[in-house]
Amino acid sequence: MRKLKNSELNRLDIDSFKKTKKIPVIVVLDNIRSLNNIGSVFRTADAFLVKAIYLCGITAQPPHKDIHKTALGATESVEWHYFADTLEAVKSLKNQNICIVSIEQVENAIPLHKFDVRPQQNYALIFGNEVKGVQQEVVNQSDYCIEIPQFGTKHSLNISVSTGIVLWEFVKKTDYLSKK
Repeated sequence: MRKLKNSELNRLDIDSFKKTKKIPVIVVLDNIRSLNNIGSVFRTADAFLVKAIYLCGITAQPPHKDIHKTALGATESVEWHYFADTLEAVKSLKNQNICIVSIEQVENAIPLHKFDVRPQQNYALIFGNEVKGVQQEVVNQSDYCIEIPQFGTKHSLNISVSTGIVLWEFVKKTDYLSKK
């Protein structure tokens, strides 16, 4: 096997990315404090053709050198919007008939692998603060809560890791891969 060069990967340019059909997902960042996590989420959103990212509360906004360091230009390709309050973003999404899904450890959370993704449904996936998680008020407004099963001693995963795991699961469960 030979490692492929970047020029052989057939990646989209920014203009083509913006015109390409996206998976029916908006990522909502609820008060994320780490600029590196924000940049990593942008990069993952680009990789999986996410519709948009909603940056809420204390979540920093591009341009910022520490976001750029991990985003590697994805802040230019992925559409993003800022909301001063996550509940404001959730209200806007609900008005668009988008299914609100918090990624959080709550009573009766649905394990990620058991969540039934409907390919024609639009979803907003909410990822919470590194310490406090998704705000309870936001959880209360969610249609579903999903939990990533974990088996070790730690109580949670880093938000950028969680985002990658959840987005990959959603990509697998939509019809996008069957078109590739």
